[in-house]
Amino acid sequence: MNRKIRQLALGLMTCYVILFVALNYWHVGRKEELDARFDNTRSVVREFNRPRGPIVSADGIVAARSLPAPAEVRADFEREYPTGDLLSHATGYFTFAFGSTQVEKSHGDVLTGQTTEQQIRSIGDILNADVDNSGSVQLTLRHDLQQVAKFLMGANEGSVVVMEPDTGAVRAMWTSPSYDPNTFVNEEFETAQDNLVALQQDPDNPILAKSYQDRFMPGSTFKVITTGIALENGTITTETAYPDETEYVPPQTSDPINNYNNTVCGGDLAEVFARSCNIPFAKMGIEMGPDAFIAGTKDWGIDQNIPFDLPRGARSTIGDVSNLDDELPLLAIRAFGQSEVQMVPMHMAMVASTVANNGIMMRPYAIGATYDHDGGLLARTRPEEWKEPLSAESASILRDLMVGVVEVGTASCCLNLEGGVQAAAKTGTAELGLEDDPDLVHAWIIAFAPADDPQYAVSVVVNNIRSTSELAATGGRVAGPIAEGILDYLLTGEGADVVVGESPGPLPDIEPLPDPDTPDDGAGN
Repeated sequence: MNRKIRQLALGLMTCYVILFVALNYWHVGRKEELDARFDNTRSVVREFNRPRGPIVSADGIVAARSLPAPAEVRADFEREYPTGDLLSHATGYFTFAFGSTQVEKSHGDVLTGQTTEQQIRSIGDILNADVDNSGSVQLTLRHDLQQVAKFLMGANEGSVVVMEPDTGAVRAMWTSPSYDPNTFVNEEFETAQDNLVALQQDPDNPILAKSYQDRFMPGSTFKVITTGIALENGTITTETAYPDETEYVPPQTSDPINNYNNTVCGGDLAEVFARSCNIPFAKMGIEMGPDAFIAGTKDWGIDQNIPFDLPRGARSTIGDVSNLDDELPLLAIRAFGQSEVQMVPMHMAMVASTVANNGIMMRPYAIGATYDHDGGLLARTRPEEWKEPLSAESASILRDLMVGVVEVGTASCCLNLEGGVQAAAKTGTAELGLEDDPDLVHAWIIAFAPADDPQYAVSVVVNNIRSTSELAATGGRVAGPIAEGILDYLLTGEGADVVVGESPGPLPDIEPLPDPDTPDDGAGN
């Protein structure tokens, strides 16, 4: 009898081990593979049957929310984006058939209440399978400021980024063109697929947040970086002066470099910076040499990942530097922002912020805080220093130089703020050098204000416009009015009184729609 019991026990243990191994094989070892199968929709349906909290702007406008789904929909809830294209580059989208992006993806666990902290806080409801434990994500982006940036950019292609210099909080991040997630998130599969594919195949790529996911030739706005590097390594001082000239032939070539529109340009540092002469900055690059130039750009975070809290950001770059000792003409051209130099619009806002913030470059962030279902704080982003490319003394010099650009230089036409507020700026007109379209440029401006107590820094780029001798579409004339409108709105306009960063408060429970086949019992059920 004891022998049979032992055999039975051994058999049961063997079966248990086999079952244990099999369950682990399928549920752990091959979980990712099974989840990725196109015909496995269980996890997606489970996700859509789970209450999902809102994404809210800094000024309290709901940018993404869940609503009860109609009876014909397989899931209990569907996602809606009330602000349309205005905040979609931050929120991303959450779809049944095409996955999720941006905050919808990176903070999906908060929105559905799946973080460890949220689970602990709801421990009292552990036996209630229907409890709504969803959380919310609050952006640093302001809905009102996104509207202003969109209006000012108009039909132009381009990007606007607005930051707080001393914190790194991104208050606006508008890219034109943008896209509206509502055109596909809740549509029938074929319609949704057609609409999404059309967006993906659009040559203007409206799904891409070009404000931080793309880079463009910066033109003369890059002279802020070159000047900062040269001040820090002693190549120049405020007393440095350059002769009046129309062309300069750098070493290793017979091809001259000219100023914009072949003008005569020269003078002390303040004058050549305000007038944005090309030749003095080309000479700065040659005088400091490739090693110092490359090291200086690294101090500014170029050719490094920007530590932004939204996914898939682009890197700024000065191009291939492997043989720059033997390509000094390219060094000269890159020193004033042409050739292979490419800057991310957000990075240029960070450059302006660095000058405004006494030489300290803060880490940019778009996620202000996360909250649980009751409005309790889960996490708040704390400002962090990323780089310190300038001493406070060099930052002060650059601030004065940028004020000069507004007072007597290339931004004097367009950055005269209301109420006598003094701004500081640098303009840029990046000539793309296309043989089939030689007049095509990117028009830039970076700025901050008030100059003596900076509250906001802004970067504006208007892409692919034509600049001719008859109509000079420069950074000051094209991008400048956009920056002016934004700073006026923030400092002396309606935007000055907008309250940001308050908790959205407790979330209402999201109740699925009643089953249409369930009879009404007369009690409202």
